[in-house]
Amino acid sequence: MKKLFGVIGNPIGHSLSPHMHNDLFSLYGIDAHYHPFLVEKGRLAEAVTGLKAIGAAGFNVTIPYKTEIIPLLDWIDPLAKEIGAVNTVVNRDGLLAGYNTDGPGFLKSLEEGFPQLDNPAMLVIGAGGAARAIYFTLEKTGPLVLDICNRSLSKAESLVGESQLSVPSRALSAEEAAERINEYDIVIQTTSVGMHPETGESPIGLHNLNKKVHAADIIYNPAETEFLKQARKRGAKTLNGLGMFVHQGALAFELWTGIKPDADRMRETVLKQLGGAIC
Repeated sequence: MKKLFGVIGNPIGHSLSPHMHNDLFSLYGIDAHYHPFLVEKGRLAEAVTGLKAIGAAGFNVTIPYKTEIIPLLDWIDPLAKEIGAVNTVVNRDGLLAGYNTDGPGFLKSLEEGFPQLDNPAMLVIGAGGAARAIYFTLEKTGPLVLDICNRSLSKAESLVGESQLSVPSRALSAEEAAERINEYDIVIQTTSVGMHPETGESPIGLHNLNKKVHAADIIYNPAETEFLKQARKRGAKTLNGLGMFVHQGALAFELWTGIKPDADRMRETVLKQLGGAIC
């Protein structure tokens, strides 16, 4: 019997996950199908009950339900619990287990893109869901510094206050971060600034940047955001969000199937779907 997997969210029509996972099922000879499910506001519990009732083997969770889904699950992985968000669910004999592969997926991408950076000083821009996943994952790697900057300073302060580790960490305003930008080895942009309709904007100014930092953005369409463009022009090595998207998906696929998939093939599948849309 064909296994059912999917992704739930709203909106969901733009998701490239079905292309990526269905190609993997074909590659590995798995009788399964991955389907996007649009879940209307206020109907998440019904959707989860329905997926469980029809025996869905697993599913991804995207905006805006990554936090809301937690009370509906039977077990939460400790990292997902710390982050406060779930993006991958595994159905184990009728019990739903929740994981967060966003942070580990970003870390894998970072290790590939910026190898041999030991004990770096890091700045994370943003304090939303993606920032939380990345922050709580990176703090366990023992960075020299792991600061957070956000438009709302109180949100950055709240995130820093939740840390259970002794990694030096400060909450900064966007203006203060722009002034201190040369103190960091890696700067990570986690907000939606840089996507349509804000393609010409950057969350912080990089006019003071005069050090060869490493700049990463979780956005992959456009391939080079204004933030990355400014960083590159000032000599930074840059990394977009395609690797994070691929690796979070690869980790989810492994949780569902026990197979560590071909990440290079996944990357090519995504790039093929983006086609001329990537810029």
